[in-house]
Amino acid sequence: MTTQQSVVLVTGASSGIGEATALTLLAAGYKVYGTSRRGATAGQYPFPMLALDVTDDLSVKAAIKQLLELEGRIDVLVNNAGFGVAPAAAEESSIAQAKAILDTNFLGLVRMTQAVAPQMRRQHSGRIINIGSILGLVPVPYAALYSASKHAVEGYSEALDHELRGYGIRVSVIEPAYTKTQFEANNIQPDTTLDEYQQIRTKVTKFVNQAMANADEPDVVADVVLQAIRAERPKRRYTAGKAAAQLQFLRRFAPAGVFDKVIRKNFQLDS
Repeated sequence: MTTQQSVVLVTGASSGIGEATALTLLAAGYKVYGTSRRGATAGQYPFPMLALDVTDDLSVKAAIKQLLELEGRIDVLVNNAGFGVAPAAAEESSIAQAKAILDTNFLGLVRMTQAVAPQMRRQHSGRIINIGSILGLVPVPYAALYSASKHAVEGYSEALDHELRGYGIRVSVIEPAYTKTQFEANNIQPDTTLDEYQQIRTKVTKFVNQAMANADEPDVVADVVLQAIRAERPKRRYTAGKAAAQLQFLRRFAPAGVFDKVIRKNFQLDS
């Protein structure tokens, strides 16, 4: 896809991977719009920022309507908005909390896709880039809800790519591992912490903190997004960063029993 007059919309662009992606695409010559739930004051970012809440149908429709009135087209949608839950056992989160994370991380992406797909079909061109996670491919303990939300992104994206390809639209998932952003700091806490999980929760939190100390910068993910957009024949999945690539390789080639032991050893589940 060429950069000439190509209009890109990046959700969750106020910080982290979203902001890095917006800045990278802007530097590459794309016309970039970002979104955040609260919008932004003029001049706060070097790209226009639209107010948009991906969990609100009316907010999504209004933002897309505004962008089409401004530009008349949308060439690339980068679905990045999302959040996580601090290390916790699956049963420590309520059904309401499970619904909330799926509403943002998965259904928010669905809302955005449904809002832009008609315009892309009329153009007979477009790219939809979904920021997933290597945890959507390699689920890990004490991140069950987040892994589930990103696993849903994987399945939805692959099916969607088949459906839209005949209209000149391609869909790709980017799979980063731990990334140095405020994402972990903004994780919500589980609704109810159980004493039975306290010891392992402490160990897992320590493991995550160590992983974050060696995590990739968000620019690593942004560069992969740019690669996917520019690709003449885009792949459905792109890992971002060394750790994600290693996990993807192990998941694909290591015997299931060996891979199971690696996960349990890293999270000290059998100690």
